[in-house]
Amino acid sequence: MKKSSIFGIIVIAIAIAVIISTYGSSSTYGSFTEAKQSQSDLHVIGYLDKQKELYYDAHKDANYFSFYMKDKKGTESKVVFTGTKPQDFERSEQIVLVGRMVGNEFHASHIQMKCPSKYTQDKLETTEASAKQGSI
Repeated sequence: MKKSSIFGIIVIAIAIAVIISTYGSSSTYGSFTEAKQSQSDLHVIGYLDKQKELYYDAHKDANYFSFYMKDKKGTESKVVFTGTKPQDFERSEQIVLVGRMVGNEFHASHIQMKCPSKYTQDKLETTEASAKQGSI
């Protein structure tokens, strides 16, 4: 075989490996019900339940924040985020969580909020927060 053929086969093999690893690490969108059935990370879109308590005590544990959220199908779940409470969290119109169910709680590793912008009335402002790695 020529060197160019061997080089081409290696490039194709690397490209296939990159595609497979990207596909395997990507998560999908779902609901809390689907998250209970899944063992992998899932994106859940929903709304903050403002009727229930938000818990964040920076003096006790600055990396623990919990709240209740309803997904788009109306299922409510307690959400635990191992990170600091995002700024203006209560003003968010919509929340996108990335994480998985642990028992009856959704443990989020990433929070993205869509908040109303004070500068434009028709557009949404987006902010993100990431959790610190911890043991469960």
